[in-house]
Amino acid sequence: MINQKGKLDVELINTIEPNFIFNDKPINRFNTLEINNNNQVEKTELLKELKKRINSIENCNLKENSQNLVLGDGNINSPIMLIGEAPGAEEDKSGITFKGEVGELLNKMFLAIGIKRQNIYSSYAINFRPPEDRKPTSIEIKRYSIFLKEHISVINPKIVIVMGSSAMEAVTGINTKISSERGKWKEVILKNKTYPIMITFNPSYLIRFPENKKYSWEDLKRIKQKIQDLKIKI
Repeated sequence: MINQKGKLDVELINTIEPNFIFNDKPINRFNTLEINNNNQVEKTELLKELKKRINSIENCNLKENSQNLVLGDGNINSPIMLIGEAPGAEEDKSGITFKGEVGELLNKMFLAIGIKRQNIYSSYAINFRPPEDRKPTSIEIKRYSIFLKEHISVINPKIVIVMGSSAMEAVTGINTKISSERGKWKEVILKNKTYPIMITFNPSYLIRFPENKKYSWEDLKRIKQKIQDLKIKI
């Protein structure tokens, strides 16, 4: 058994060439920076490849009726990954997640627990806008969930926040009412790694039904507590 720090040290060592020479000289901090930069470059390349794979989908009504593929944006090295349901009109036009009134509400929600949205990474369960903003079908959700799970593995966050029933189904396979699942910490295992997941309402839903904001606030407080428990810096 090793503690968390020991585990991280082992993972770090395993990413570097194995021929080490240990001595008493001061640590070269620039080497650490180079490792972090290489990791970011690798993530960027993997995301580019993922985007190409999604864009190569054939016979997809969603793709054929969209202007842009919306993959994700924000800090790719963030410990928090946010997954919404699907792009709307503004997101489809700009290629950027959570724009307009929805984005403004989301900003306020995270600021309420001391987090700036640019410090997290945002994406969607479905990468193309559904016609007339309809709810994605289970077949569409299943088709894109393959890419979404790969997306999560690339970003490799400490916490995944899932907003909306389509995102919930894509990540967990649960297709019951979101009201019965939100506010509960769950786990998903991807490539032998376990990710804690919080399910909550989508901001577009909260705009239509503002009386449910009180439940989202409870979910946000649980997220804040998890961040503190895991000693995540963001």
